[in-house]
Amino acid sequence: MAKAEQIKALIASHLERDDEHFVTVALQLAANEARRGHSVLAQDIRKLIDSRSKRNMKVVSGSGDLDDLVSSESTGEHLSSLVLSSDLTSKIDRIVQEFHQAEKLAKHGLDNRRKILLSGPPGTGKTMTAAVLAERTKLPFFAVQIDRLVTKYLGETSAKLRQIFSMIRERPGVYLFDEFDAIGTQRGSDNDVGEMRRVLNALLQFIEGDESSSLIVAATNSLSSLDIALFRRFDDVLHYGKPEAPQIEALVSNRLNVFLGDYSLNPVVRAAKGLSHAEITQACDDAIKDAVLSDQDKVKQKTIVAMLADRKAAYSRAL
Repeated sequence: MAKAEQIKALIASHLERDDEHFVTVALQLAANEARRGHSVLAQDIRKLIDSRSKRNMKVVSGSGDLDDLVSSESTGEHLSSLVLSSDLTSKIDRIVQEFHQAEKLAKHGLDNRRKILLSGPPGTGKTMTAAVLAERTKLPFFAVQIDRLVTKYLGETSAKLRQIFSMIRERPGVYLFDEFDAIGTQRGSDNDVGEMRRVLNALLQFIEGDESSSLIVAATNSLSSLDIALFRRFDDVLHYGKPEAPQIEALVSNRLNVFLGDYSLNPVVRAAKGLSHAEITQACDDAIKDAVLSDQDKVKQKTIVAMLADRKAAYSRAL
């Protein structure tokens, strides 16, 4: 978009009170100025944008179809629940640092990491990671509705992908493709059909061709089911697992917060071993509710241990 067109778009967005589109055009203007070597001006524009919260913005698109495909998500509520290994934390920090220093990298012909693949069991922090990336980059957080994206009609899924990547290009944000294996399956798998092959080929082209300033985050529970050609399209792959003792202790402490009693967490950590981040968080919430309903100021050690045992038993019965 030419600078004159951007200025007109800014005015139109302001008059229409379309704050999200105003921010999008302003970010595009900042990117253009950075490419022209006006790094100070670009940084000033971004600082002005960063000074206001862009969370919980309504998705407004040129086509009503996108309202059913992409949803705007909240971010702040996830921050206190994300407890990861030092290795994963370092990788997330690097993604954020490269985003904020993208102009500096561009001067040396380098791109910041924007296309990220997250792999691991359910409930291990993949979705929360996308939310944290949105919070720390001050970008809006959008979730792509995979179940509505994949259809049985010939060519329809590819057309929807085209719409989504147009939005990714035009509206900077963090875009989460959860359960990515639904559209990223191996082309040689037994359940492969011609339409899904075409969808995957289209997806590969869209990911590789994307040069936006958005962060594209794909999450999968089954890394082995993804087509090998997808891997080289991503700038980084983060592997998630069940939390170890240090992460469990930190997660329980953070979640119980003021409800945490003065006792050793060793029995709690042992009881939580083998559970996911989400399951431990839910057990903590159950223990807090029990304390509140019992008019207790603190969660008892035996209560949180029992809640964790219940979660583990439910998980075992489901296997």
